[in-house]
Amino acid sequence: MRDGGMRWGEGSGGGGRHALQTRGRAKLGDVSLKRIYRLFNGYRWQLGAILLLALLSAVIGLFPPLVMKEIIDKALANKDKAQLLYLVVLMVALPVISGLLGIWQNHENTKVAQGVMRDLRQSLFANLQRQSMSFFTDAKSGEIIQRLTGDVQAVQNVVTTLVVSAVTQSVIVLTSVAILFWLDWRLAILSTIILPLFILPVRKVSEVRKRLRGETQRVRGDMSAQLGEIFGVSGALLTRIFQQEPYQQKQFTGLNQRVMDLELRLNLVGRWYGMALGVLGPLGTALIYLYGGWNVIEGSMSLGSIVAFTAYLGRLYGPVGTLLNLHVEVGTALGVFQRLFEYADLEPEVSDAPQALSLPTTAGLVEYRNVSYAYQPGLYALRGVSFRAEPGEMVAIVGPSGAGKSTLIGMLARLYDPTEGVVSVDGRDLRGITLESLRRQVAFVTQESFLFHASVLENLSFARQDASREEIEEACRQAYIHDVIAALPEGYDTTVGERGHRLSGGERQRLAIARAILKNPRILILDEATSHLDSESEAYVQAALDKLMQGRTTLVIAHRLSTILSADRIVVLENGRVAETGHHLELLALDGLYARLYRTQFAKAEAAAAAQTPAAGE
Repeated sequence: MRDGGMRWGEGSGGGGRHALQTRGRAKLGDVSLKRIYRLFNGYRWQLGAILLLALLSAVIGLFPPLVMKEIIDKALANKDKAQLLYLVVLMVALPVISGLLGIWQNHENTKVAQGVMRDLRQSLFANLQRQSMSFFTDAKSGEIIQRLTGDVQAVQNVVTTLVVSAVTQSVIVLTSVAILFWLDWRLAILSTIILPLFILPVRKVSEVRKRLRGETQRVRGDMSAQLGEIFGVSGALLTRIFQQEPYQQKQFTGLNQRVMDLELRLNLVGRWYGMALGVLGPLGTALIYLYGGWNVIEGSMSLGSIVAFTAYLGRLYGPVGTLLNLHVEVGTALGVFQRLFEYADLEPEVSDAPQALSLPTTAGLVEYRNVSYAYQPGLYALRGVSFRAEPGEMVAIVGPSGAGKSTLIGMLARLYDPTEGVVSVDGRDLRGITLESLRRQVAFVTQESFLFHASVLENLSFARQDASREEIEEACRQAYIHDVIAALPEGYDTTVGERGHRLSGGERQRLAIARAILKNPRILILDEATSHLDSESEAYVQAALDKLMQGRTTLVIAHRLSTILSADRIVVLENGRVAETGHHLELLALDGLYARLYRTQFAKAEAAAAAQTPAAGE
């Protein structure tokens, strides 16, 4: 475990505490324009074509003011109708050609921009898929969704215009300045002397908008997280049971108002800046008319030169304003890019080692050797845990709540890596095995079996995408769920609802078992798989589990008596350490922690089962 890449704290997943990863907060150096430009690396040829089109359009745009000058100074002055007609046609043709090039450029630009946005979303999604479970026990699912959708959308305008607009507007500014000096160097100096006034407010405006945009996206993330919880099936049910609709309404109203206030402040800052730019442009034009008009009256300058000059001023001040506004927009977007790059830079706590090997079909020998797990430096959730599970054996993990049971068995699938010690399969350290080959041979059945909002068939196929319909139905028969599915309105094509809430708890568990059977693992992990079931459902689920466990190495967090009695070995955890190990009767004879747990918890289940036995035989 790498301390430098971790933020330490308490998680809530699986009944244990887990090391939480830093969100990799990007520094401003990481969110530089250079890094944003790198997003375009795969589109260099397309960008080259776009920039060529933009350059052609910019060059064509230089001619209309010159044509206007020729009309005033020559065609009209010489009363040349043929030249006037030619120049008027040219004035119309040039914008048409420029417009056609602009349409083509815009289409190609949009293709590149959408490709960059797609690649960014895909890259973020792929990196999030690599993160270990400790990240997801810490993060809000709504915020993850916000960053993948809302945050990416928020920088779309910058990505769409950044490269092309920066180069195009720069070309227009440079060519316009060159022509202005060619027309009259004195007027050119007068025109450019006010440009610093455009630049002065940019830094301050960028800083303010960057801060406001980052805060806005953070609040939007909180809103998405809250909506995901409130309108999920479990959250909606809890809200109604405890009649907390007014409280939820108040919470949402606060966030909703906060978003509105931030957006208004963003807009206001932008409008003040826009007004400043809008005033400076006419100021420059007024100076030109004053000085140039004076020279026209004096006879030292032609009227056409003044008209052409003021037309070129629009091509100077407009692009300068666009470039500065682009700088402001990029500064505004840096806060959002920072949030995106935080996720892009996340290093997974658990990953394949450089020389990791593929695990062949395993015999199923599982061994924990002096395994420790710290959720803060020096504060251990597990300490020095050692035990073995021979191929085909079932080992039950027993202990008080918070003893580290779920964290311990999660290590077998490398959901977490030990801080110290070794977890091995067939004598191989799991950290030297590829995650794909390890997890292919491990299956989980947890106390809360998750189902996607999809059909029964799609949920079962999640275990094996290449499974045939016959294999799926056979797995369901072994899990004692086939008849239930067949009785559904659309059979295996019935949609189970969000998190499978259209099915009972026992039915969801049996579907999860069928999914595990379909995967056909060598190693099986059961995390209190029957703890929330009624007696009838438990009987079905236990029968399905018995079939599933046959011939497989099984680690199970024990909750029910039947699991304890049938275990080949019982490992008792207390305060993260192995307190006792042995068979059921051996541990009872020791009269230690296991015996106390048995008397307070398991004996009640045994007494209830004994009380039902005579009634069943009558």
